[in-house]
Amino acid sequence: MIVIIGLIGGAVLGWWQAGRRGGNRKDKAQYAAVYAIIFALVGLVLTVVIERML
Repeated sequence: MIVIIGLIGGAVLGWWQAGRRGGNRKDKAQYAAVYAIIFALVGLVLTVVIERML
């Protein structure tokens, strides 16, 4: 669940960040993809850490 939230949240944040910097649609899509991957990986690590602690 954390991974999915990170994926969607990262995509939205990346799209917004590129728009703020004046990017076109392709820039926004690239930022959204990169942020989604990064946030999903962070979510995956958090999920593993939480599962190991329980």
